[in-house]
Amino acid sequence: MKPSTYNITLLSGDGVGPEVVAEAVKVLTRISELFDFGILFESALIGGAAVDDLGSPYPDQTHESCKRADAVLLGAVGGPQYDGLPKELRPETGLLTMRKALDVFANLRPVAVDGVQAARSPLRPEKVAGTNLLVVRELVGGIYFGTPSFRNDFEGVSTMRYTRPEIERIARIAFRYARDRRNKVTSVDKANVLAVSQLWREVVQGIHDAEFEDVQLEHMYVDNAAMQLILNPRQFGVILTGNLFGDILSDASAVLPGSLGMLPSASIGDSSGLFEPIHGSAPDIAGKGIANPAATILSAAMMLDFLGEKAAATAVRQAVAKTQLDGFLTADLATDPFLPLTTSAFGDEVVKRLQFG
Repeated sequence: MKPSTYNITLLSGDGVGPEVVAEAVKVLTRISELFDFGILFESALIGGAAVDDLGSPYPDQTHESCKRADAVLLGAVGGPQYDGLPKELRPETGLLTMRKALDVFANLRPVAVDGVQAARSPLRPEKVAGTNLLVVRELVGGIYFGTPSFRNDFEGVSTMRYTRPEIERIARIAFRYARDRRNKVTSVDKANVLAVSQLWREVVQGIHDAEFEDVQLEHMYVDNAAMQLILNPRQFGVILTGNLFGDILSDASAVLPGSLGMLPSASIGDSSGLFEPIHGSAPDIAGKGIANPAATILSAAMMLDFLGEKAAATAVRQAVAKTQLDGFLTADLATDPFLPLTTSAFGDEVVKRLQFG
């Protein structure tokens, strides 16, 4: 039985994070009223904001709040004022620490391009319209966490490392999601060069043959995958890959709908769920009210799916799509300088279009 009230930890973070999270909260509050469930929000600090106030990019009290919560909604972290800090105090270290501590090992990044977005893509509309892919990125292993990792004045060392169990569990996630996405998984690696990728390919193939023979599997080198993502994105159903390659490919996929401000993500584990837009803190536009909150609102929709409120999640996605179809766009997508909506105004328009059922 689903709970009648969900506890959500809000980590607004830095830069435009507080602005876009505020719009997601606005949408979540209204959708909970329409679909008759409760949401209790608890705010906590992460990233630069946490360093400024508490001296740590991921304080213990933030971790405790995240562990108590049914789900976590994050804005963004980072800013140029923190670039000179030692590694352990960098906002990005807080984000990596949180992902590892919560063991949210599967990062899900959907990319869907409708007609409105295709018309604003820098690529030819007929090439990108109808794209509906999902990047499944392993999130708590690989080169971001491998050891040894160090630098000195002479050299820098980062280690890409994966174990068989880590690859097995992320592969299973990808194959399960593929059954709703063209029944196809493209596993991306660099097996012609890297030993870790050779293990990755062997394990993914083994999981497919033993448990998911009904799903089509292909292997692709990461350099070719990057090219194919731009040349023919509609060929992909699920892209399965490691932490570094997934980071790059999913950010590159932002060119398809024309803006990073359109792409949500979910990071899930066996029990925890973390939801955030894939864009960064965008300090150059922070405080100007022009950031696109759509990715954060759509991340909130993924959170609703995770909580079992699938009808509410669908209603949120439909409201975002209808808002854009009606011509209400933020500055990153608007083509007329007199038309762009502010961050808050876009959220208001989405709320207006929320409907029950």
